[in-house]
Amino acid sequence: MKIFKFGGASVKDAEGVKNVLYVLQKVGHDDVLLVISAMGKTTNALEVVIKHYFEKSPELKASIQEVRKYHNQILLELFEDDKHPVFKAVNIHFEELDYFLSHNKSPNYNFVYDQVVSYGEIISTTIVSHYFNYSGLKNNWLDVRQFIKSDATYRDAIVDWEQTQKLISKNVKKKALNITQGFLGSDENNFTTTLGREGSDYTAAIFAYCLNTESVTIWKDVPGILNADPRYFENAILLNQISYREAIELAFYGASVIHPKTLQPLQRKEIPLFVKSFVNPLLPGTRVYKGADLEPQTSCFIVKKNQLLISLSSIDFSFIMEENISEIFALFHQYKVKVSLIQNTAISFSVCIEDKFGNFPELKTILSKKFKVAYNENVSLYTIRHFTEKAAQMVEENKTVLVKQISRETLQIVTKE
Repeated sequence: MKIFKFGGASVKDAEGVKNVLYVLQKVGHDDVLLVISAMGKTTNALEVVIKHYFEKSPELKASIQEVRKYHNQILLELFEDDKHPVFKAVNIHFEELDYFLSHNKSPNYNFVYDQVVSYGEIISTTIVSHYFNYSGLKNNWLDVRQFIKSDATYRDAIVDWEQTQKLISKNVKKKALNITQGFLGSDENNFTTTLGREGSDYTAAIFAYCLNTESVTIWKDVPGILNADPRYFENAILLNQISYREAIELAFYGASVIHPKTLQPLQRKEIPLFVKSFVNPLLPGTRVYKGADLEPQTSCFIVKKNQLLISLSSIDFSFIMEENISEIFALFHQYKVKVSLIQNTAISFSVCIEDKFGNFPELKTILSKKFKVAYNENVSLYTIRHFTEKAAQMVEENKTVLVKQISRETLQIVTKE
């Protein structure tokens, strides 16, 4: 069996859905499990719905209607007959969403978030599955929440691997085309959970691990893994092959082409990962596998925007010791803050962090009770793997460098632009 993952960009409109079918016709679809994301920017649109819900905004109904209208337009372009069962199936999902929003009693934002945004993937896969059947490509639609079980850490759930393994290995039909959702799971009470933003890649890896698949292919709008994000760097180079280790390093530092959690389960069973273009599906793309050298040998650039650079110093000029650092990191963990760079002196401790849950204001209040807290907002963290002097100069040009840290293979620079 093979796992194919298609992200939101690949199914953002009717032509995209048709192209996914074209890709399968070109590369084969027997014994394949498709993991598909929400269409286009649907997750963002559903986040607006959640915002209006908590604000009790009169815009709530209009924001839901925008999501309905977007999907309905795709349906009308895919199906000639507006009486096709898919219209009713999609409408039922929207009715379920309306029912949840009108009957929910929980004030927990993260819980509500997971219940609402999940409809993006549910509706997307419903449309794709019906369209494939309509086009003569028979498939099995699977509700991923019945297969991937997790704890109740909403928005960043931890997978229960033992239970998930049993459910997937027992219930997924092989020698068939299966379609399921990325990003989602469910807790012990069968409430929907999500695996972290961009978690569809991780979903693909979970199924691959549990089914011992031949490979995983992530289909993107780029030709494969590039040595730099073309939005920020000119003349990005395609990496033909890369080792699990190197890919994990790149993912850890924030390379957006692969979800950080995706690679570990694949590495454990030595399942190769391919990153290919859904625009040119017959091109080889990038292969990630055991022991592969980086080919070609080149510097790799990663940039993380909108970071926070925090400097903590002792109020009484005493040393920042291990017990202080331990306490600081416990707070980072408690407030779900991701640390990307660390630098310390005798009396100060600096970290570059990502505050994706907006918890820094509360965290700063706690830290200020024991430390002097200074910080720079909206800084950029550049990481260069296999750096050269020329590569470093290119990144530093026309920027104010706040922190620079060098190890044998990696250079990290925090800048204010």
